[in-house]
Amino acid sequence: MSPTLLPLIAALPLSALSDPTLPRDEVALEFPDGVERIWAGPELWANRLQDWRVKDGRLECVYAGKDRNVHLLTAYVSSGDGGLKMSARVGFASPDGKDPSKAWAGFKVGARGEFDDYRDSAVRGVGIEAGITADGRLFMRDSRSGWEMRTAEETAKPLPPEVELLLSFGEGDSLSLTALDPAGIEPAEKLRDHLNLTIDPASVRGNVALVCHGEGLNTPAGELVAWFDDWRITGERIELHPERAFGPVLFNQYTLSRGVLKMTAQLPPLGPGDRKTLRLEVPGEVPEWRVVDEAMIDPLSRTATFRVEEWQGTSPVLYRIAYDLVGSGETAETFHYGGVLRPEPLGKEELVIAAFTGNNDLGFPHSEIVETVTAHEPDFLFFSGDQIYEGVGGYGCQRAPLEMACLDYLRKWYLYGWAHGELMREIPTVAIPDDHDVFHGNIWGCAGKATVREGSGMVQQDSGGYKMPAEWVRMVERTQISHLPDPFDPTPIEQGIGVYYTSIDYGGVSFAIIEDRKFKSAPAALMPEAKIRNGWAQNREWDAAESGDVEGAVLLGERQLAFLEDWAADWSHGAKMKVVLSQTIFANVATLPGGSDSDGGVPRLAIPEPGDYPAGDEPVQDHDSNAWPQTGRNRAVALMRKAFAVHVAGDQHLGSTIQYGLDEFGDAPFALCVPSVSNVWPRRWFPSEAGDEREPGAPRYTGRFLDGFGNKMTVHAIGNPVVSGREPARLHDRANGYGIVRLNRRTRDITLENWARGVDPRAPGAKPMPGWPVRLKQLDNGFGRTPLGHLAGIEVEGLEGPVVQLIHEESGEIEYSLRLPGNRFRPVVFRSGVHRLRVGDPDRSEWRELSPLLPVPEEAEPLRIRF
Repeated sequence: MSPTLLPLIAALPLSALSDPTLPRDEVALEFPDGVERIWAGPELWANRLQDWRVKDGRLECVYAGKDRNVHLLTAYVSSGDGGLKMSARVGFASPDGKDPSKAWAGFKVGARGEFDDYRDSAVRGVGIEAGITADGRLFMRDSRSGWEMRTAEETAKPLPPEVELLLSFGEGDSLSLTALDPAGIEPAEKLRDHLNLTIDPASVRGNVALVCHGEGLNTPAGELVAWFDDWRITGERIELHPERAFGPVLFNQYTLSRGVLKMTAQLPPLGPGDRKTLRLEVPGEVPEWRVVDEAMIDPLSRTATFRVEEWQGTSPVLYRIAYDLVGSGETAETFHYGGVLRPEPLGKEELVIAAFTGNNDLGFPHSEIVETVTAHEPDFLFFSGDQIYEGVGGYGCQRAPLEMACLDYLRKWYLYGWAHGELMREIPTVAIPDDHDVFHGNIWGCAGKATVREGSGMVQQDSGGYKMPAEWVRMVERTQISHLPDPFDPTPIEQGIGVYYTSIDYGGVSFAIIEDRKFKSAPAALMPEAKIRNGWAQNREWDAAESGDVEGAVLLGERQLAFLEDWAADWSHGAKMKVVLSQTIFANVATLPGGSDSDGGVPRLAIPEPGDYPAGDEPVQDHDSNAWPQTGRNRAVALMRKAFAVHVAGDQHLGSTIQYGLDEFGDAPFALCVPSVSNVWPRRWFPSEAGDEREPGAPRYTGRFLDGFGNKMTVHAIGNPVVSGREPARLHDRANGYGIVRLNRRTRDITLENWARGVDPRAPGAKPMPGWPVRLKQLDNGFGRTPLGHLAGIEVEGLEGPVVQLIHEESGEIEYSLRLPGNRFRPVVFRSGVHRLRVGDPDRSEWRELSPLLPVPEEAEPLRIRF
């Protein structure tokens, strides 16, 4: 079972901590005998995950790195009056090393992160550290104020196999640390050492943790460094929070489409003796809960995916995920995680999408974003990528061996779920991985091939493909996309890496999910004369707008283009509107000071004051953007246009709303790029030349532009970084936030918004970022181009909300498809020649066809179609 939290006077299971009659200020943590697992238990958070294990009835650190720690989530030192005592048995496996005086084991108390949430504090909290060094000396220090105290070097004694450490704060604001030798023996003659000083009582408020700081030791990775047992905490300042336990089901994600419910539960790394399955349950009669599916836990991703067909989705349904955590020779303890599965929002006026990107950990756990997004009452969540970054949670990035690399990723991924889990447990969610999710700065997937293995990480990345092993990539994708509907074409790509491009039909909206990184060509390999490094041409004579659209360059690939063609024509299951979801938009909306040949200096650019406009910026040519290759970009945008689909994406860090142009400005769909949740790379759009045909009073960075690759785009709104006057500035001045899309399925109105972090939409006068909302009609995503003419209008009788398809007779190509909001429509034509019109209901397989059709004068009588 998990470590047991109990009062010092009696055994107490974790579930009993909510009993108000029990003591609230006495806690102990004991580890079960006969259980071995990496995960320390639901009460604990380990930094790093792979550096700790439960074994032989104790908690062991198995990596001699700096500041490895395990935080107790379910207890907290309050700011009130009273004392605090903490003790644990501690042992070093071997104190040998280059400088054992630097290594220590002991406690952290009063640990607080910058944002003072217990989760933030568990990841990056600093506070008072107290322990015993590997050469036998006691010390205490405060990482915030800088004071430090330790016993004299001459008093150091050889370490026994174990000591008992006692930390006490109490009368007279005195903090003391005592070591007993050997552990558990309290007579005075067994006192090993003692420290005492007076401190600020406020400094002990915060998390408590065990620490193994292995700096200076020679212990090989994976070998025991130090161990802990019998961790006990008592005192009036201890608050118990059993609701903060995290696991064994950490979080979940689900989708509902065409009557199929798919849900993925995320678990921690369990042990060889733990159960390998878990259950999805809904209320029943006898028994009270019934199992609707059972799923196996994948050994690398630690996920389990449920699939339930013929899910009605017409009313709210309680659910819970059940897991039986096995103890040492004991009956398994059953844990539950659940919520309410919402009915499809068919009766709502609007379907609301909340969209996110760039989930870095500055500002973690992003509580104000979760709170303000909740206020919008979203029906659907979309995370467009970079759910993790390589440096999330500190401690860098471990890429090998495979198991350790999996655990390193999972710890970062768990932060995503820890922050957003309360939203995801009840709202359908799409999360698709981008470059940082697979430990790349940029990625050109090249249909799944492996990168070259020689050279620097940058050389490998620029060669195209995946740097990490295919098995690891598949593990990442299972964590993020295994709950999506089945792929359109599940055929794996190179190295056996899977695909997930698919569609979701939910609430009268059809979503296309595409993978705009996985099939994309590597520009450096195709254009050696450009001397591309990390997506940027180092040859200053190279102009990608003129020379970059080379033969053989791929963006989405033929398979995904075939999917988009099929999806654009498919309006079954009551679809009224269409949305494309991808990692990034199909334009390069970014500027830098003229002459820049990389974006490496972006974090150092000065943030403008309100009203300022930096001089000298020019549109850039970043091949990581989906502005390249231009032919692939145009083919993808043209297919979106056939469905009148709005495009929602992220990745660029810079929030924007643009309208794509193909042959002319404004002749293609609108796109919303959402701002980063946590932006450490604040891109901007400040072109020196003002945009053409701007709206009256609109900023000079709006209007019609060619991006750096020569693609047409009309810029409607930009969320540029700006000095906000809010602290911390590095969080609030970088235009962080999220996007909201509102789809009115009755009027076919679309509202696009980007909201700044920390703005409460419920507050009087609250507004999204300047320039938003941007409002448009569904037909603006396809009918913004100059028409060649119109066909005779149609009036449909006996069929509500018919679907119309315009087909070019000679080529057989579907020009566009649309479900009408009413029964009247006058088809617009953009190509010469004869056309054919199909009108009907794909859900009933009833169609009428009209052909041959040619443009007619406006006064022509409408054609009546009866069903």
